[in-house]
Amino acid sequence: MPPSGKAKSEYLLLKSVEILEMSNQLSSQGNSLILCYYANVSHQIQVVRIGNIPNWYFERVMFPGQRMMFEAWPEAVLEIHTGAVASAILSDKIPCYVLRVIEEINADEVRDEAEDEAQVRAVEQYAVCA
Repeated sequence: MPPSGKAKSEYLLLKSVEILEMSNQLSSQGNSLILCYYANVSHQIQVVRIGNIPNWYFERVMFPGQRMMFEAWPEAVLEIHTGAVASAILSDKIPCYVLRVIEEINADEVRDEAEDEAQVRAVEQYAVCA
């Protein structure tokens, strides 16, 4: 479970930077794969898989709140299986072109924006206390 207050802001910043670093590692040049993002926003364990691409297999276990970036073909379909692993039910199918990451953001920009927001909040809190 994510923390609250200031710790939550730091947690979210670290998670954002982690995702951006993953996108930098995963971004590839010169192939037809697209960079995709998926987050398990449910309260259940999910098994996500792509099975509609011949000679290619992708399957991951996703815990509640877990996020991932992955590369796939635009025509791939991510299947979301929810529930106990042995009796998981197909709960959704999402085309990967819908999950495509469109805009790349520099990790330094994210840090700078978070620091600016923290400074504004600190000034506002100081003004209220004074």
